Amino acid sequence: MSPEGTHKIVEVTASGRSGYQIVSGARTRLPALMRAAGVDGSACLIVTDDNVAELYGSAIENDLEEAGFDVSTFVVRPGEASKDLEVVANLYRWAFANQVDRATPVVALGGGVVGDLGGFFAATVLRGVPLVHVPTTLVAQVDSSIGGKTGVNHVSGKNLIGSFYRPTLILTDTELLSTLPDREWRNGLSEVLKHALIRDLAFFDWLRTNWDSVLRREEHIVPEMVERAAQIKVDVVIHDELEGGLRRILNFGHTFGHAMERIAGYGSLGHGEAVALGMRAAAFLSAERGADVDIDALGHLLQDIVPTSIPPMPIDWLLQSMRRDKKRVGEVLHVVLLEEIGSAVVASDVTDDELRSALQHALA
Repeated sequence: MSPEGTHKIVEVTASGRSGYQIVSGARTRLPALMRAAGVDGSACLIVTDDNVAELYGSAIENDLEEAGFDVSTFVVRPGEASKDLEVVANLYRWAFANQVDRATPVVALGGGVVGDLGGFFAATVLRGVPLVHVPTTLVAQVDSSIGGKTGVNHVSGKNLIGSFYRPTLILTDTELLSTLPDREWRNGLSEVLKHALIRDLAFFDWLRTNWDSVLRREEHIVPEMVERAAQIKVDVVIHDELEGGLRRILNFGHTFGHAMERIAGYGSLGHGEAVALGMRAAAFLSAERGADVDIDALGHLLQDIVPTSIPPMPIDWLLQSMRRDKKRVGEVLHVVLLEEIGSAVVASDVTDDELRSALQHALA
């Protein structure tokens, strides 16, 4: 039973192991939810970034302290540059100085960067301590906080160092999305669209019908959108937690997008912007291979996410980066394509010429 004022979205269970809850409710319920989830440590470590700390850091610290936690907070700079092993080393020093033990929870308070970084830190310090996600961005609430992926970047590519590590709890408070800058909101919509495209035609149609309301973040729209998008991610993860098969479809647009992020320079493109461009490429390639995909209908939605000014990215450099993607097997690059809206397939026979044409279309 969830504490009063919250409701469970779903219990995430996979691989026969104990699961974790994704709970919808106000951030003020965090201490009670942590106790209900079995977090019984006296100390608590919060990992967040400058932007989120300014908005919510003190309030959440106070809530936890009033519930009996001894709270310490580590604040990183916003952005992908913080997903770095040097930052992780600083986190270890901070944790040991605060006498971390195996019962000490790590609360990752922030968006995808903080979730990936804080999750990797929690997974590796003392070989694993309880991890609690409080996602504050749309992309984190519907995608990156769910499924247990953690990691940091390497000069060779994005998220190349990491682990699968289950959180103890995810608290989703859609009120936290009200402070997101418009660019970050639209970045998150990229992942929402991705979920609909790969798994749920009805949700895609719902998004098309309500798109103007979605862009305006209307109160009657946002909670339903977040819950439906998150449920798709959960359904896929439950069937393939460690990305051995089905879960690969969640990479739709990402093989292209990760290469774009790297070649443009991390921070030049938002993650969602890069994924939107990647979905434009993948949808084009899908249609070229005969899929029933309305490129114009999809393009109408994607044009509200992709940047108006695209950084220069030489096609040959992008191809080289894609061929180093962490999800390749040997020399085989797996690319997620659409069979139709709502159904995805993983292709392992995509040629460089096809990739080149798709990239040229996406960046035109």
